Amino acid sequence: MPGRSGDRLKGKVALVTGIGAGIGRGIALMFAQQGARVLGCDIDAAAAQATVEAAAAHGVAIDSLHPLDLTQPPLVNRWIEHAVALCGKVDVLVNAAAFGSFEWLAKMDYETQWRKTLVGEVDIVFLVCQAVWPHLTKGGSSVINFASANAHVALPLSPALAHCAGKGAVLAMSRQLAMEGAQHGIRVNTISPALVETAATRGPLDEVEGFREQVLAKLMIKRLGQPEDIGWLAVYLASDESSWVTAADFKVDGGATAW
Repeated sequence: MPGRSGDRLKGKVALVTGIGAGIGRGIALMFAQQGARVLGCDIDAAAAQATVEAAAAHGVAIDSLHPLDLTQPPLVNRWIEHAVALCGKVDVLVNAAAFGSFEWLAKMDYETQWRKTLVGEVDIVFLVCQAVWPHLTKGGSSVINFASANAHVALPLSPALAHCAGKGAVLAMSRQLAMEGAQHGIRVNTISPALVETAATRGPLDEVEGFREQVLAKLMIKRLGQPEDIGWLAVYLASDESSWVTAADFKVDGGATAW
């Protein structure tokens, strides 16, 4: 269970995508510990339910609609409508969900790898933002999107071309959304993590020869990131503490992109 109890998000209603694993799971749990009413979703029903049960075991609540395919606009709208009906408002959106393929350019298939990755890293952010936007325009709202260290630098030994393109798009899109949302009191920021240790990243870390060492060599702080390293920044961006912060990108990367 990442984080600790507090009241930094007391009274906030937060939507979090991808609560079943990794960063999304960590943020959902930390937001609940900090007093937010959390409504999550995930395409993996069993993983989402495990997060709901982990929260309950520690005395906090997370609601979730699962399984939910964020590539389907009617289902995205259903999730937003469910949240508004349940809570009457939305204060925070965290677009943590993402999926994609990692392959070198020479071997990448256009339809099943390139386009799939852009749908899983760009389209689902657009669809959720568009669906929730009318409910955020009451002022004082925060949208947190995920770019990546790979939106800024290349990662040796990683066939991350489509991923880099997707996260670069989220970075640019979020700046534009911040401009569009400013008149409505909507703040939009991005977090750009370096590699965070999750179930999804343990495979290449353990199986690709030299990859773990390459990642650690780029870090000034010689350890891999953990979901709570990202979660604490998300708590700040979701809270009123960051009321003068928008269109910003935060590199939480152990110093990886600084040299």
